[in-house]
Amino acid sequence: MINFSDVNARMLKITDLFLNDIASLRTGRATPGLIENVVVSVYGGQKNKLIELGSINVPDVRSLTFQPWDQTILREVCNGIQAANIGMTPVVDGQLIRMALPMLTQEQREDYIKLLGRKLEGVRGMIRDARADFRKKLMDAKNAKTVSEDEFKRDEVELQKVTDKHIASLEEIAKKKEVEIRG
Repeated sequence: MINFSDVNARMLKITDLFLNDIASLRTGRATPGLIENVVVSVYGGQKNKLIELGSINVPDVRSLTFQPWDQTILREVCNGIQAANIGMTPVVDGQLIRMALPMLTQEQREDYIKLLGRKLEGVRGMIRDARADFRKKLMDAKNAKTVSEDEFKRDEVELQKVTDKHIASLEEIAKKKEVEIRG
């Protein structure tokens, strides 16, 4: 007998990983996810993500601003963003850094959609691996005669239902992201 809350928890973690992974995919809109994980070198070589150094805002659909909590690192952060080569040019404007999001070409959009498809297939594989791990536990319990054949069949069907539900959820997330990318 397996604990289905463990199955759900593991598959939800995989879904969260997918959400975080695709947050950095560019769409026609500016989102904090585009720059929050950019690593810059500050304070004499210490590596930090932007999200750890200040606040990221989206003043409009085509631009982002970053305001460091410590104004003394403003230039270092600006240089770090430029060096990260993320397709946006940072400009210091007073106490914050502004970045305009360039328009995506049709070719870039198609590339991002292909990348999204590869990421979706990878995460589907992770869900299937999780299912296989829990199914192995079921098989072991059946072989050890700690669950009956009927319980095994019932749990196997339930495991497949949970797996199908999570894969459908991932596909829905990917569809929404594809719509965003297509603009």
